[in-house]
Amino acid sequence: MRSATIVLIAYGLMLVCAVAWRSLPLPIIGDTPPDLAALTAAYLGLTARRGLAGAVGAAVLTGYLADLLSGSPHGLLALTCGLVCLAAVGVQRRILVRGWALTVGFAVATSLLAFILGLLIRAISAPLAGGATELWGALRTVLVTGVGGLFVLRLYRRVDAAFARTHRERDHALEGLAP
Repeated sequence: MRSATIVLIAYGLMLVCAVAWRSLPLPIIGDTPPDLAALTAAYLGLTARRGLAGAVGAAVLTGYLADLLSGSPHGLLALTCGLVCLAAVGVQRRILVRGWALTVGFAVATSLLAFILGLLIRAISAPLAGGATELWGALRTVLVTGVGGLFVLRLYRRVDAAFARTHRERDHALEGLAP
């Protein structure tokens, strides 16, 4: 139920972001929305409670919904989000995402990993843009996702706190501690 709620919230955020982002008066990053699907996948992997299958399934579903909203080839973001979730599960007990600096760092690392994975997947099936164009796109995406990650991850922590069974689990979820 928690994963389904996070996927539903992520879909709503992606939908609002897709509609409203281009109308914001942002000069350099106006055409680059944050990578909400990758943030959601990383958060699901970072907070996987019992098993890996539920978190990866929710991440793939989030990626597929992002595929549908963004117009990218079907399965590109779904595969990317699944791999990002697996990477987050791999580092689940090794990092502690607390405070604004570590949250921004985690969001930046997640966005960069998702961009690199997407670039590798796209390189297999289609020609890529020039190196400078891809690098500029990565820089803008990482910057916007890093700043947006503060708010998105805080929202997901609130959802986790709402689904906590004990007061201790609620406090841990709000502080950003892994379950």
